[in-house]
Amino acid sequence: MAARLWARLGPGYPSCWLRGWRLSPGLPGARLAHAGAADRLQREYDAVVIGAGHNGLVAATYLQRAGVRTAVLEKRHVLGGAAVTEEIVPGFKFSRASYLLSLLRPQIYTELELQRHGLRVLPRDPYSFTPLLEDRSPPRSLLLGHNMAQTQQQIAQFSQKDAQAYPEYEAFMGGLVSALNPLLDAPPADMAALGQGSLLQRLRALRDLRPLLWAGLALGRQLPHYYEVLTAPISKILDQWFESEPLKATLATDAVIGAMASPHTPGSGYVLVHHVMGELEGQRGAWGYVAGGMGALSQAIARAAAARGAHIFAEKAVCHILLGKDGQAQGIVLRDGTEVKSKIVLSNASPQITFLELISQEQLPKDFVQRIQQVDTRSPVTKINVAVDRLPSFLAAPNARDGQPLPHHQCSIHLNCEGTHLLHQAFTEATHGHPSSRPMIELCIPSVLDPELAPQGCHVVSLFTQYTPSVLAGGQPWDEQARNAYADTVFDCIEAYAPGFKASVIGRDILTPPDLERIFGLPGGNIFHGGMSLDQLYFARPAPAYSGYRSPIPGLYLCGSGAHPGGGVMGAAGRNAAQVALKDFRCL
Repeated sequence: MAARLWARLGPGYPSCWLRGWRLSPGLPGARLAHAGAADRLQREYDAVVIGAGHNGLVAATYLQRAGVRTAVLEKRHVLGGAAVTEEIVPGFKFSRASYLLSLLRPQIYTELELQRHGLRVLPRDPYSFTPLLEDRSPPRSLLLGHNMAQTQQQIAQFSQKDAQAYPEYEAFMGGLVSALNPLLDAPPADMAALGQGSLLQRLRALRDLRPLLWAGLALGRQLPHYYEVLTAPISKILDQWFESEPLKATLATDAVIGAMASPHTPGSGYVLVHHVMGELEGQRGAWGYVAGGMGALSQAIARAAAARGAHIFAEKAVCHILLGKDGQAQGIVLRDGTEVKSKIVLSNASPQITFLELISQEQLPKDFVQRIQQVDTRSPVTKINVAVDRLPSFLAAPNARDGQPLPHHQCSIHLNCEGTHLLHQAFTEATHGHPSSRPMIELCIPSVLDPELAPQGCHVVSLFTQYTPSVLAGGQPWDEQARNAYADTVFDCIEAYAPGFKASVIGRDILTPPDLERIFGLPGGNIFHGGMSLDQLYFARPAPAYSGYRSPIPGLYLCGSGAHPGGGVMGAAGRNAAQVALKDFRCL
């Protein structure tokens, strides 16, 4: 197999990259050109954005569009934060962290003209495939798509009652999403402002309540039922609708993905709602691949910013935020000692990095520092990127003789999802410090729809797995042995569903929670910059009284996933924060 790959790749790659390869900072193609980089960093701007994650790039584009001279400074060699494409194995281009697109706000698509700047999204239909391990030949599977009649036929294999209930469930969840949608595109209401200032100022503050009031009115008589969805364990909600375990477990994955939570955890219902809030080409809740990988999205946003005059730099690590004598943010200091002055600073970094590392804590209120320190950043996620020389062939849906992709290969493929009890068991093991022995696995093969990601006949496989604790039992380190042992467990599980998978593997990139923190700056490895539990949302994200993007430091704004409305490749935090910062900037 190695010889076959060598023939496909040509002689330009050393043999050490095949089987047992190791990451190297000198990897060919890893340094992706970043759109619109300025030739020289100036010493003064109107605004500096720390971090070129997608939210930071979105914020910079809106600022520059409004005439605010803006620079974006990224510490890594590649733009995009967690939304990057990296060629980890020669010839194979991976969406190394984030791997699917749906939640990006539709206003951002249109206002920033992302299609004109090169963004191309590949919709998936069908979109979900759950093969089962069971004592029958062939085993059954559950395939969900946008054709409701076909989806109902699939569900009917397990329960006629569930097949009949599914359209009503979809409509019910759609009503909740429609009601909550406006809350994503505005800062949380400033309740403190309602009791401060003149009567005119208080009346103006009332305007901020409009999205909240509209959401309440839209929920209407269903409000008690929707309240239960947001606060109850998702297992309780799904039990009210369905009886078949494969369907419930498949739906429950959206309620726990990225969260150190079980389907039995109260509030897990909101995480499910958060993940079905997006749309793709007008299809609510649809998820797709970005042509060229997730880095192509970041490149498109960077081009939009650069086209308007923003300066964007990679390999510019910020180590400190400059404060004036009056305590106002006045710019940043780079790791090499370079000072860049600015009138405002927006941080796309996590709240923990922004307030606990880039600013002296003596400059911040003690209760605020304590709140940031107490944010729950536990992560269950280990992301494994795999290069393979053939498509996996599942017992429940064997490959065609010609080896060409079948409809289910484009899906999110859910493994170890025969029932919600398996998800809870995997979670329980992690709470005791042990990686799950039968982890929840979401397997995606974007090269099925985007063949240019891999050499001909080969594929890139994304494995989003959980549960793996950030800290192992007994304080054991996530060393090479522990990482490989867990990856071997994951591969053994896949092998049970798709015999021959392990033999097809050319190389793998294992990212445990500490790796995700070290490489991407995700606190604790948490993909959302902090848990999406109800106590860490809306008014309380990242801390009470500071949910509106402003911070205790005048002129410093939080514009990343640690701010409202939270994580996912959404762009809402960047857009909202830019609007708040612009309002203040015009008053300077």
